[in-house]
Amino acid sequence: MRVRCFVALGANLGDPVATVKAALDALASVPDAKLIGASSLYRTAPVGLKHQPDFINAVAALDVDSAVLPAPTFLSRLFAIEAHFGRQRSVPNAPRTLDLDLLLYGDMVSDEASCVLPHPRMHQRAFVLAPLAELAPELIIAGQGVVRELLITCADQAIQRIDGSLDRFIG
Repeated sequence: MRVRCFVALGANLGDPVATVKAALDALASVPDAKLIGASSLYRTAPVGLKHQPDFINAVAALDVDSAVLPAPTFLSRLFAIEAHFGRQRSVPNAPRTLDLDLLLYGDMVSDEASCVLPHPRMHQRAFVLAPLAELAPELIIAGQGVVRELLITCADQAIQRIDGSLDRFIG
C-alpha cells in the first residue's frame, strides 16, 4: 500500500540552495518511494540558536510503499541521506548541512520516541507550513488543523520565498 508522506528539508551551511536541491535528487532515488512534488525554496531565520546563517527550506511530497518502507524505516533512510551530506546531530537547532524531517506519513499518528508523527512542532513553524501549503493547502494535520489556516497563525514569522522553480521535481 502506498502512503503520501511529506518531508521538510533545511540547510544553512555551505551552499544550502545547492544542498536542498541535491537532497531532493537523493529523495527521488529512494527505492520504493516516488517523489511527486517539491515546494519552492524559502529563506528563513534560524529557530533556537539565533547567531547562525539563515536557512533554506522546502517540503517534498512522496508516495511511499508502506509494506517495504514503514515509517521508522523511511525515517532511517532520511537520516542516511542527512549523513551522506555531512549532518551531525550533536547540538539541537545548531547550524547544519542538511536537515530532513518526516512531517507526515499518511495519516499515521505515533508517539514512539523514535518516530513521532505528525512532526510535533510543524504546526507552529512558517518554514514548514508555507512550503507545505504550496503542495497541500487543505491537508489536515491530525490534532492541529488545516495547513492553510495554521499558516495564518504563523504570520509573525519572517519567511521569504526564493525565486526559482523546482518544477523538475514535480511528477
